[in-house]
Amino acid sequence: MISVLPVPASDLSGLSVGFKALAIRGVSQELVGGLLTLLSIGLLWRSRLAWVLTLLMTAASLVMQLLLHSDPNTALVAYSVLLLISLLLTRQSFHRASLTIGTLFALVGILLTMGYGVLGSYVLGKGFSPAIGNFDAALYFTVVTMSTVGYGDITPHTDDARLFTMSLIVLGLVVFATSLTTIAGPVINRRMMSLLQPRKKHMKRTGHIIVAGQNALARNVVKSLEKRGTQVTAIWATAPQAGIEPPDDLIVGDATNSEVLESAGVSQARAVLALQDSDSDNAFVSLAAKDINPDVRTLLAVNDAHNMDRMRRVKPDAVLALPVIGAELVAMALSGEEIKTDHLLDQLLRLG
Repeated sequence: MISVLPVPASDLSGLSVGFKALAIRGVSQELVGGLLTLLSIGLLWRSRLAWVLTLLMTAASLVMQLLLHSDPNTALVAYSVLLLISLLLTRQSFHRASLTIGTLFALVGILLTMGYGVLGSYVLGKGFSPAIGNFDAALYFTVVTMSTVGYGDITPHTDDARLFTMSLIVLGLVVFATSLTTIAGPVINRRMMSLLQPRKKHMKRTGHIIVAGQNALARNVVKSLEKRGTQVTAIWATAPQAGIEPPDDLIVGDATNSEVLESAGVSQARAVLALQDSDSDNAFVSLAAKDINPDVRTLLAVNDAHNMDRMRRVKPDAVLALPVIGAELVAMALSGEEIKTDHLLDQLLRLG
């Protein structure tokens, strides 16, 4: 059995003043700041769990500033409001639900919440009955409180201890609920898709073409290729909506995720067409595909002509420059120039 040496409360006296000013009134500002910094890494990866946790922690920080401080920090309040608005406006961009990333952030969230509970209950130990005087008792109280079991053998009897216990319960429920949803969500979604589409048989994917994208361009490309007898595997970010006929071979997932590309058989594919609305996503698809299968040919769609040079740095085999061809057609028509087919094709499909 592992024993923990008791640490006198006097050794943590330097923490008590700042902790009482912040932690016991809701959520520690230091904990919020540290967790938001950690979650920013998840936001860079467009993790859905990181987006949810960041939204919740920012909202908690804002509520604490407005309700629990007589003189709230104006700069922090303004920053929190802007961050909340930005998160809500860009919620569609955070769609990755990788089981590995979700599990990692779930464990981090649980450990940070437990650390908050252990430290808080130890510092405020005299506010409980019986008093919490060692880390063993603090850990026990934290686990029992976060799990909402509440045996009642240790109870808060001061205002500071009660407020701290309330914040620990709320944080524990939020972290556990969010973690469970994020980890179980992808598994349940795949199971539901298999139940809703039982008629589709498993496709043998060899020498096929992968089309990543759910917009009109991507759907029309898939239909045209299928009419010509070409084996196509489509990757859509979301499940098909009512009234939209899905392709014969459809995978629902994030095309920038290597696991999704592998499930689409990219190692045996002869080409990958990245036709999504986001130029950055198209670039990531090409990079991920080349990383798995260096011999696969890639074609990227460019939605913003200003990104043409950036897309060339990804070194695709071809770039579909629809904005450029549109501009050339308009210019030729208005100036009375002869429409040159070879020139237009060169502008439309630029070799990387």
